[in-house]
Amino acid sequence: MALEPVKQVTGTGVFIPGADIDTDRIIPARFMKCVTFDGLGEFAFYDVRFDSETGEKTQHPLNDERFKDASILIAGVNFGCGSSREHAPQSLRKYGFNAVIAESFAEIFYGNSTTLAMPCVMASAADIAALRAAIEKKPDTVVTINLEKMIVCTCCDLEFSVKMPESAREALVSGRWDPIQELIDNDAAINDRAKALHYV
Repeated sequence: MALEPVKQVTGTGVFIPGADIDTDRIIPARFMKCVTFDGLGEFAFYDVRFDSETGEKTQHPLNDERFKDASILIAGVNFGCGSSREHAPQSLRKYGFNAVIAESFAEIFYGNSTTLAMPCVMASAADIAALRAAIEKKPDTVVTINLEKMIVCTCCDLEFSVKMPESAREALVSGRWDPIQELIDNDAAINDRAKALHYV
């Protein structure tokens, strides 16, 4: 049974500055002790959101009240690099993000995000700069990522094209983004194939 298709994502955005934001910055390793991924959201970007000595909030964008309800994360180059920990996209999803727009992504982070139905689309540096400026000027700017037309548009008439691997796009818009569900859906075919193999 196909899951809910993801054809577009709409929400407000927040820009996280910096290139090569790695998975340890997204979710520090010491918080990866949970049996499930529940509760990881509160620790997303923890070491840059809070001062290590005082515990006080820093000037990080996620601490800015203007962006407290943002559900679309906007970033730069090579977002999600570093380790392959699935906890990184899980923490972002649990935090409340439904999509990421960046110049480029680390491949494993990208795949892990897709299987959570959290689209990651790539845009040019110029388009991301324009989107950042629009959001900084008007934090309640509504941003829509359309995966059928492969465009991002805002309520302030900004529009630009984005890219993503066709396999990921097709999985999302067809509701086939969870490989475990794919196995469940094809249980009968898997058993038939196993019976046909002489070594099983």
